[in-house]
Amino acid sequence: MAVSVRAKPKSEVIQTGKHTERGGSLNCVVAKGTRIEGQFKSSENMRLDGVVVGDVLCDKKLVLGETGKVEGTINTLDAVIMGHIIGELKVNGVLHLNSTANIEGDITAKKMIVEEGARYNGACKIG
Repeated sequence: MAVSVRAKPKSEVIQTGKHTERGGSLNCVVAKGTRIEGQFKSSENMRLDGVVVGDVLCDKKLVLGETGKVEGTINTLDAVIMGHIIGELKVNGVLHLNSTANIEGDITAKKMIVEEGARYNGACKIG
């Protein structure tokens, strides 16, 4: 099962935990309590506070909230991780691991910022 999401861009200030994105667009929101099984794709920015069991493909920025969980491979341009990932994380740009992040699997990213308290268990390739 593949889910594709497309929404109209919004130009506004968006709070994502400690991160504010000015003039950007956070077009896809998966709310807490939502569970998706299968491949999930978005060509826009995405905020994930629910659960995805399957692969996540995001062409822009993925924000995984504290209640968010992914069991599968994530492939995205940029990411802010505050929740739980069981699987591989591939970030083509900047990966920010918040203090509440918990990753069980391999990480590949161009650049990585890690806050104190973030946890990951697996191979980590940066650069």
